[in-house]
Amino acid sequence: MATVTPVSEESAVGKVVAVYADIKATKKIDFVPNIWRVLATNPDHLELTWTRLKAIMHPEAAGRTSKLDPLMREAIALAVSATNGCAYCVNSHTAALRKLGFDAEAVGEVLAVAALFNSTNALADGYQIEPDVLPPLDG
Repeated sequence: MATVTPVSEESAVGKVVAVYADIKATKKIDFVPNIWRVLATNPDHLELTWTRLKAIMHPEAAGRTSKLDPLMREAIALAVSATNGCAYCVNSHTAALRKLGFDAEAVGEVLAVAALFNSTNALADGYQIEPDVLPPLDG
């Protein structure tokens, strides 16, 4: 249960109405998800968070191209959400991946990769292993 009363679409005013409309249009959905309705209790916060998410997760909506396709962006979002223990986000990004064609096995692979690197990162950090494989420098 949310710690604040979510802002319904019917009671939204001002910039919240505009953000709600943009969320529905960009995501091609007919409702405003709970996370946005809760964030709408602070309209400025709602607008900032939506603007950032839209730019990163929906660059095509701003006429930009991305090196990452929507499937990869959602897989990363799921892995991070699982790592952070956010049940809301795990469900949301799993649903998005399923909508994009991932089956249960593919979702499991994303979670397995996240779990693997959570454990190997902890080992490397705990042992304070010095990096010996470095990415190339651009230039």
